[in-house]
Amino acid sequence: MTGTASPSVPPARSAKEGFLATYDREHAITMRVLRSYPPDKLDLKPATMCKSARELAWVFAIESSLGQMVFQNALASGPPSGGLPVAPGSLEEILTAVENGHRDFRAMIASTPDAAMNEKVKFFTAPRTLGDMTRTEFLWFMLHDEIHHRGQFSIYVRMAGGKVPSIYGPTAEEPWM
Repeated sequence: MTGTASPSVPPARSAKEGFLATYDREHAITMRVLRSYPPDKLDLKPATMCKSARELAWVFAIESSLGQMVFQNALASGPPSGGLPVAPGSLEEILTAVENGHRDFRAMIASTPDAAMNEKVKFFTAPRTLGDMTRTEFLWFMLHDEIHHRGQFSIYVRMAGGKVPSIYGPTAEEPWM
């Protein structure tokens, strides 16, 4: 063999490129789940201590904003004061904010040099406690948190009478066989 790669082997990707590919794939699934929610049932709360569907859907937009702050190490001096923005009234407004947040956060990540991905940023590591993690560690934390909330939201979709789309496999509404 002459040292050239086999045509069937894809070129190696950086850790950042691998993350972005996964981030885009998971975001597309999240948007399918969010879009499957009946827009007239945003006030649904499965239990008293749960968020309403509107508040839970809004978490996906808030996470992109928080992600940008952390990525720029804006939490180094402590958490922001003033609380989180309130969710807009319609599902369409929420979906637009989620899409815009994903686009902007993705662009920030993509434009960051690979070497800067291993730099430390401050983020919550315990209740009311900021600690150090690399940007890459933070990104994977945020993505896993999105996946967690998407799972929660899929239950809301079912309870509201929506059709749960395939996430990682078949659903009652999207069987694979």
